[in-house]
Amino acid sequence: MTTLVEGKHAGGFLIWEAFRDYTRETITVAAGNPEPGTVLGKITASGNYAPHDPAATDGTETAVAVLWGKADASVGAVPAVALIRGPAIVNRHDLVFAGTPSEGEIAAAHAALLEAGILVR
Repeated sequence: MTTLVEGKHAGGFLIWEAFRDYTRETITVAAGNPEPGTVLGKITASGNYAPHDPAATDGTETAVAVLWGKADASVGAVPAVALIRGPAIVNRHDLVFAGTPSEGEIAAAHAALLEAGILVR
């Protein structure tokens, strides 16, 4: 019997948000191929977004948003929708982090998202 594996769905991480026209915005994803629910940081120099990287020094070390749907920026920057402000509540089990951050780095990212009004449960 064939085993089917279901991937991440756009917005599947979201538990609740106040008003989608307020909490979400179209952003530019700088590079990579992040999936829905990826925690993002904002690159200071360009204003574009990339997966959150606690070891970076370009702005992405601070979590500021969560990618709404898939964004294939493997050949260059692309527009995408992200949850960038609250009030909103997201499921911590559905958030995606690039690499293998420590529990402390994940907790710091959750705290940073809370500053934007995005509560991680």
